[in-house]
Parts: sequence; C-alpha cells; structure tokens
Amino acid sequence: MKRFVDLYHALSETTKSSEKVELLVSYLSAAGEQELGWAVHILRGGKLDRVVSSREIRVWAAECAGIPLWLFEESYHVVGDLAETTALTVSSHTGSHEDHESRDSLREWIELVRSLKGAPEQERKRATQDAWRQMSVAECLVFNKLLTGGLRIGVSRGLVGKALAQVVGLDEATVAHRLLASKDPDRFSLSDFTQPDSGREGQGCALTPYPFFLASPFDADLSLLGSHEEWCAEWKWDGIRAQCVVRGGHVAIWSRGEELVTESFPEFLGLTQLISDGTVLDGELVAWDTAHPAPFARLQQRLNRRKVSAKLVSEIPVKYIAYDLLELGARDLREKSIKVRRQKLAEILNAQVALLDRIELSPVISFASWEELAQQQKHARTLHAEGVMLKRWSSCYGVGRRRGEWWKWKVDPLTIDGVLMYAQKGHGRRADLFTDYTFGVWNGDVLVPFAKAYSGLTDQEIRQVDAFVKAHTRERFGPVRTVEQSLVFEIAFEGIQESSRHKSGIAVRFPRISRWRRDKPAAEADTLENLKALARKPKG
Repeated sequence: MKRFVDLYHALSETTKSSEKVELLVSYLSAAGEQELGWAVHILRGGKLDRVVSSREIRVWAAECAGIPLWLFEESYHVVGDLAETTALTVSSHTGSHEDHESRDSLREWIELVRSLKGAPEQERKRATQDAWRQMSVAECLVFNKLLTGGLRIGVSRGLVGKALAQVVGLDEATVAHRLLASKDPDRFSLSDFTQPDSGREGQGCALTPYPFFLASPFDADLSLLGSHEEWCAEWKWDGIRAQCVVRGGHVAIWSRGEELVTESFPEFLGLTQLISDGTVLDGELVAWDTAHPAPFARLQQRLNRRKVSAKLVSEIPVKYIAYDLLELGARDLREKSIKVRRQKLAEILNAQVALLDRIELSPVISFASWEELAQQQKHARTLHAEGVMLKRWSSCYGVGRRRGEWWKWKVDPLTIDGVLMYAQKGHGRRADLFTDYTFGVWNGDVLVPFAKAYSGLTDQEIRQVDAFVKAHTRERFGPVRTVEQSLVFEIAFEGIQESSRHKSGIAVRFPRISRWRRDKPAAEADTLENLKALARKPKG
C-alpha cells in the first residue's frame, strides 16, 4: 500500500505529463496482479461505493483524537479538505507518524472498505478507527478518500493507458480499447492485454464501445488550417456524446465518460431490428423539439434514471445525431478516413427510412471559403448549436485528444456582469485560499445569486480576491463567507434558460469568470431582468 500512497502524492506534486507517465510505468511494472486491477481502476477515475458519511467521519475522528467536535469542525474549515483534516487530527493524537505505516496491500484496503458497506454503524466505526491507528498521515489521507468515494488522482485516463501500453508493449489504441472491456477490477489480468488478438475487437468485445476520439478547442486563424477543401465542417450540438453499439442482438449506448446510459433512452432498444449486427455509431444524443434540438437542461431530465416512463419519453423526445461509423459488419473502420466512414454511414441511414425518427445524419456545412464558414459559425445558435466541428477529411478515428485532426470551434459565450456575494475555500492546493465564488445580479436593490464559478482568474487575482474576502467578511455560515458587495466580475456561460429550481428563476450552463471588472462599480452590475430577457431572447 505504501507504494500506491507514494504514487498518489508524487502524481499530485507534478504537472508534467512525461513525469506522470514515468511514475505510472514504474508503479504498474512492479505491481502484482492482485493489486493491479484495483490500482488501474482507481487511477482511471473509478470509485468505491461510499460506505461512511462525512458526518460520521467527523464525529469518529473527533472521538478518536479525544477532542470536541467543534474543534474538529474549526480545523476542517481551516484545512478545507475532510480527508486531510482527519488524517492530521487523528495521527497527531494517536501516536501515528510517518514511519508508522500499514503493512496491508491496496487490495486488502479495498476489501476492508467493501466489507463495511451496509454494516451497522458501530462495526463501521470500530473498523475505521482501528485502521486509522495503524496508518501514517499520508496513508490515512488516501484511506479516508477511499472510504468516502472521493479519491481523485491528478492523472488522465489517457496517461494511464499510455503508461500501461509501455508496460505490456502494445500500442495505446489497443490498450485503450481493451481497458474498456476490463470493467471488473477483481478479474483484471495483464494476460487480457498481452495475449494475441483473437477476434477481441468488434464482435468479440460484446457491447464494449471504442475509446472516444476528442476534438481540441480552436481559437486561431482559419487560414492556418490550409485549404478549406481539406476539411469537413459540421454543427456542434448541445447534447451528450455517445456511441451506439449494436452487437449480438442487443443495443448499448455509452456516454463519453464510459457510462452505460441505455436505460435512460429505451426508445433505442429496437434498433436491433433496423441496424445490422456488428455496427457502432458515434454521435450526439439531444433532446428534440419538433424540428431542432432542445436546450440541454431538457435532456438532463432523462439522464441517470434507472427507469424512464412512457410519459417522460413522450414529453421529452430525443434524437441521435450520428456523425461517424466506427464498425460495420463487426469490422473495425477506425483506420478508414472520415470521408469513407461518413459515406457508409449515409448509406445505412438512407437505406432504412424507419430510422429517421430516431437517428439523423449530422449535416455537413457547405462553404466555399473560410470567410463564408466564419459567417455561418456566428449564427450557430439560431440552429440551437454551440458552434462548428472541423474534421480533416482524411483523418482516421484516433484515441483521446490528438491536435491537428479534429477541432471544436465554439461561438463566443454569453456574458453578464455579476457581483461577488459568497466565497468558500477550495480544495487540494487551494485549500487555504477562497477560490469558490457565488455571484449575484440586482433585483431592485437586492442581490439575487445566479451562478457559482471557480475558474477564470489568474493566481495573482485569486490571491487578491482571497485577501479581499478575509478583510471584508460580513457573515460566516460554516465554510461559506458573505462578503461586502463591491467586486464585479464578467461571468461567461454557454446557455441560459428559465428554471423554477433556482432562486433567481434562471439557470446558466458552464459558468466561469471571464474577467474582473475593476472598471465597474457594483451598482452598475447587471439585473435579474437582464438575465430573464437573455433567457427569453430568440436563439442567435
């Protein structure tokens, strides 16, 4: 376990991808198979079920340390991270120190956590406190994050796949695909990767999707891309990226986060009757409003549901806008050019008229010059799109994000000027700084909160806002501080609509800080009426 804990902390201390890959290769090369499956699962963002609540952690830690709960809570507000606060508090009062390390393996820790699920509180409490007493501070921090399902490691899935590819001596694309088929950490084996391919791809992968190919943000001069004739342009739709897999008489719909969302969209289960077996489509699932996509908030009502009623299916219809074909007849087409893949996709959809009420071919934008495309891109919102996708006609379907082949060119975000109302400390490296902000707009002479944001400022600006919050706090509500209403920030967001679930009556999508409006007094910030008018304004 010490090696995994050391890896966790080492990864958090570097931002260089090359160094992270070296750390991962070193760890994975030496890990035994009993540990490897769970290590890969956790490194790629997998979690354990939460077996204790944050309230239980706080109470048990205070008791274990022999301090009053209020003192633990105050410490938590200062540190900003529950797992770290618990590790520091418990170890400083039970005699644990850096050379007092658990001899258990990662697998044994995992088994301990899993054994606590559904156990009586006293049993969970006793096991947790016993474990704390045997651990160093570093181990205790990681263990607490495992307990609460909050262990996040500063490494992408792509880097884990890259490191594992080096360990097993295979190309990254093959490893990435096989990782998708290795869902059970208990049954993980390197032989799954090193054995010769025996029909593993395509039909042999059951309902496993392919690794998604991702586009990079584009904000440069279009002429740098060369001739416009080398590029395919499509609208960027506001839905969820998904692969539709039809194999073995079954349908599976996978989100980009490798989550199976088929149950949320039962109307697609009948595709086995319309699409030949051994077919995989890539596209966008969108809520549909008569003749065009509906706002993303509508689609959200269909997500994360175990069962979707016929009433909800009727009230919020969805459509799959297909823009790529990855497999046909159980044959992997990813090495073909997108021009070839789209031609075959169009043939499939055109040959089956019954598909058209559920699947639509993403239209290619016709343009005679980069200047003409730029004019069309400005009006993307009139079509309920977020912008334009650019794909080189000769491009294959890769793995992860590969700059130069696919680009996403979004329209400029919507913006509004809001006043800083509340602030809360961040986590990890920013646990000592107020970095999480709530912004409001004027409703008469009262500010109404409408958005939370924690990105967009430079490190220097964060320190300046942090100093302001500490010097101009009006009230404290646990970790949240109400501040003097004088700082104005331009808040950018991708979408806006009316919402009865929010106090302001407005919901914005992907809010972030665009700039600090030092030139504008709080009295001149935007109003709630401005927001509502923006929500009612016709697209574009």
